Amino acid sequence: MAELPNKAGVVIIGGGVIGCSVAYHLSQLGFDDVVLLERQQLTSGTTWHAAGLVGQLRTSINMTKLAKYTSDLYRGLEEETDQATGYRQCGSISIAATAERFEELKRSASMAKVFDLEVNVVTAEEIAERYPLIRTDDLYGGIHIPSDGYANAVDITQALARGAKNRGVKMFQNTKVDEILRDGERAVGVRTAKGDIAADHVVICGGMWSRDLAASAGVNIPLHACEHYYVLFESVEGLHPDLPVLRDYDACTYYKYDAGKLLVGAFEPTAKAWGMDGIAEDFCFDEIAGDFDHFEPVLLDAMERFPALQEAGIQKFFCGPESFTPDVRYHIGKAPELDNCWVSAGLNSIGLQSAGGIGKVMAEWIRDGYPPVDLWEVDVRRAMPFQGNRKYLKERVSESLGLLYATHFPFRQYETARGSRKSAIHDRLIAAGACHGEAFGWERPNWYAPKGVEVKYEYSYGRQNWFEHSAAEHNAVRNNVALFDQSSFAKFRLEGADALCVINQVSANNMDVKVGRLVYTQWLNERGGIEADLTVTRLAEDAFLVISAAETETRDFHWLKSHISDGVNCVLTNVSSGTGVISIMGPKSRDLLQSLTPADMSHKAFPFATSQEIELGYAIVRASRITFVGELGWELYIPTEFMQGVYDEIVEAGASFDLAHAGYHALNSLRMEKGYRHWSHDITDEDSPLEAGLGFTVKFDKPDGFIGKDALLKQQEEGLHRRLVQFRLEDPEPLLYHNEPIWREDKIVGHITSGAYGHTLGGCVGLGYVHTEPGKSDDDVMGVNYEIEVATERFAAEASLSPMYDPGNEKIRR
Repeated sequence: MAELPNKAGVVIIGGGVIGCSVAYHLSQLGFDDVVLLERQQLTSGTTWHAAGLVGQLRTSINMTKLAKYTSDLYRGLEEETDQATGYRQCGSISIAATAERFEELKRSASMAKVFDLEVNVVTAEEIAERYPLIRTDDLYGGIHIPSDGYANAVDITQALARGAKNRGVKMFQNTKVDEILRDGERAVGVRTAKGDIAADHVVICGGMWSRDLAASAGVNIPLHACEHYYVLFESVEGLHPDLPVLRDYDACTYYKYDAGKLLVGAFEPTAKAWGMDGIAEDFCFDEIAGDFDHFEPVLLDAMERFPALQEAGIQKFFCGPESFTPDVRYHIGKAPELDNCWVSAGLNSIGLQSAGGIGKVMAEWIRDGYPPVDLWEVDVRRAMPFQGNRKYLKERVSESLGLLYATHFPFRQYETARGSRKSAIHDRLIAAGACHGEAFGWERPNWYAPKGVEVKYEYSYGRQNWFEHSAAEHNAVRNNVALFDQSSFAKFRLEGADALCVINQVSANNMDVKVGRLVYTQWLNERGGIEADLTVTRLAEDAFLVISAAETETRDFHWLKSHISDGVNCVLTNVSSGTGVISIMGPKSRDLLQSLTPADMSHKAFPFATSQEIELGYAIVRASRITFVGELGWELYIPTEFMQGVYDEIVEAGASFDLAHAGYHALNSLRMEKGYRHWSHDITDEDSPLEAGLGFTVKFDKPDGFIGKDALLKQQEEGLHRRLVQFRLEDPEPLLYHNEPIWREDKIVGHITSGAYGHTLGGCVGLGYVHTEPGKSDDDVMGVNYEIEVATERFAAEASLSPMYDPGNEKIRR
């Protein structure tokens, strides 16, 4: 056996399909100093018992692209490596036993058109023709994907490993990594019983072992193992290898031909967490005893759908562990806590069908230092520190597993591990009728139920039960005054003699403003892409307050901190928990606040985009005149311990102004009418401010420039190839959410990035990028017919490059 080297360019921890794919793709890119370490044998943890499904359609465009690449890779892997893969392109069928499920499938079929993945909507009769072994009399229809299939997970992994080894990757089995070595805030290698290996990069691909290993190095990878079940039936009449993979989401089951037998697997609604007390050191190709009573209800439903199973014999009842994450999205990317430490773990039972794409983007990310496409939804930097808590993970993943096959309703809320982060006025909002949603651990009021209305979601792809109540909140903001609790904002203080230099270099806008000014800006990468979208308030000559979204708290803090060089005189502090936020928005917001404070709230004394400390109740509150709803208003930053008292004062005085409470659903509909962008949907690290219509925030002439300036100048010189456009459907009935194709004449030119019903505009409003030719005028972009496709049906849409609501910003500056 080869001797363990003492140095490597990249050390990969874990020899499952993910680790081997990362090794394979690094070697493809020319990395010639890669070492993979596996604690036992290749595939011995989870990969070996994967069901082998290779599906491509996901809930977002970039994730579907990665899965599509995976399928394409597997098709040619056997020929490249001379290693059997068991890959069979038999297609797949997903069936719908409810109208809502059929709506979801049709919306997915429309999304697939954006990147040329063939997805055919099929009737119940067509399903019966393609899969005659199942009952179809209760079906609404389904979708058929001809290019889907299945493979042998062990063979695929061995093929990837062989391809990597053929290009020089060294692989060592029975070599457990005991410790990730670090020098300050950098990973510098690994420690094993066979010796240490110094490394430029360490990649954690350890599956369900990843959380604990990473935690020992101060890195947070929230995941937890769950029991995953399937059974093998023998002697199933009519079974043959060309049958498509079948997914019956409404019954939580999937069906796949498996070497002459039928494999029936399940993603039951309530799963059983596993391994809470740790995983045995000798765990290798092991099964779990399992609980047949737990699996039996799913099995009985399967026999109803697939009558032949009632006579077939069960050859094997299987239970094995797989790792799941709190939001059912895997973790990849560079760990924010430790430089040069990378993560690819928590695959939520889709490891085989994701491995190719993950390996590709991870290798390119390691090579370039940045992701090749927008990968925020799976970026490990989205994880909050508290999500590594074992109790939280155990409770949440019992729900995560089932969500894979649950209907992905818009605004669907998690039900487990709730209440982990609460605003100081949470109980008061409950009393006001708040229906809270969960976002990044925060309990946030999404809508308010009037007296006599049950505080509960009733999900649908159409108008949900809160629609009319949120409309009333929306109208209160437009016509009167409303209160929002936005305590979940991420809040950082940057202070010190060099604070201005740091924040100005990171920001595209100019931060060298008067004390008390508030600046809307983007933080850009070297390619001109938007890494963050936020506001910065100058508190003093040497102090700044950064306000960002709850979603990006970890990411944004890490981005700013990473740009504070050694020896620079400033310190960054996360003060999110110390300050709550109440926003007062609407035409009457000035009148309400003026009745509560001796401060002069007039436009002359308190202009737009300024911030002052004012007296309110018994507190000193920072009031910032800014808006995300397109109306006059203030965000009030209140020390946490004063939140309840200030809220009570506002509500008491608000009775005379007919003050309404408003939630995040109203906030979304209001911002959509105004065309305000939302980071992670409408703007990402792939999009520039020029493309997004945010050029007004870019100050090319400020001294010393800013990160991304050269890329924007080049883009400005060459002209734009895409523009962010606001759309309003002319038909008031259809609803937009995201990923709907945008048609210009008879060609798809983009997709909707976010959408919501515009109660003031009288129809659904969406934002989306459309492809343009450089040099085209605004009139050329707008002077054509646009349609938006919703669940395979096209609807005419009005288009605009300026906000459809108050394009002159008169309402926010009065």
